[in-house]
Amino acid sequence: MEYIYQKFNIDLSKNEIISFVGAGGKTTTIEKLSKELSSLNKKVLVTTSTAMFNPNMDIYENIFIGSFPEDYMPKDSSITFYADTTIGKKVKCLEIKNIEKIIKKDLFDYILIEADGSREKPIKAPNETEPVITNYTTKTVGVIGLDSLGKPIKEICHRPEIFCKLTNRVIDDYIDINSIINLVKSPIGLFKNAVGDKILYLNKIIEISDAIEIESSLKDVPGLKVVFGEMYDWRKVNANSNS
Repeated sequence: MEYIYQKFNIDLSKNEIISFVGAGGKTTTIEKLSKELSSLNKKVLVTTSTAMFNPNMDIYENIFIGSFPEDYMPKDSSITFYADTTIGKKVKCLEIKNIEKIIKKDLFDYILIEADGSREKPIKAPNETEPVITNYTTKTVGVIGLDSLGKPIKEICHRPEIFCKLTNRVIDDYIDINSIINLVKSPIGLFKNAVGDKILYLNKIIEISDAIEIESSLKDVPGLKVVFGEMYDWRKVNANSNS
């Protein structure tokens, strides 16, 4: 099994700030990657520059909401969570400079930032204020859920009107491979505001041939690395929904 940190070409001898954008499993991917890195004796911070669902209490050594302690020293093999505020089921960042203050402290080996909201949709297009990516970012990971393929844009996509403009589609169309390719290639699409290395993470793959076709079609995009994420097991999902 290839670990996520290996797929992302993370050099364990160097610190990284990794910003995650797009839709289709950002939070889950961040949590899995943070566990991998902490198991390798690394100090990891998970945070958001926009908004994300409340953190999974089970995986964090410490959770700070509202303020970050001046004298905090993370332990080796630990995962810390920070956000500015909480509203209902979500935590939010009020100002990116609050995260950048922590970055400048150089306390963590890896800082993983959820830099884009998606309202639990598997694919999205950014609006004029998204994503929020710090210039300290070393890698920008764009996530797309391939379980969106063949589904109606108006039902499965976050910000469908913007998605249609970026991909030359109409609202009643269905997500296809070409629309995903257009979203990735658009300068104001998936990798809008990207900083550092660009990694496309094709997640929730149903047919591996679809992922391979997308990868092949993006070989002409300079500096883009395409990696495959989780396979989407519709049988397991259906079983869980019926239980």
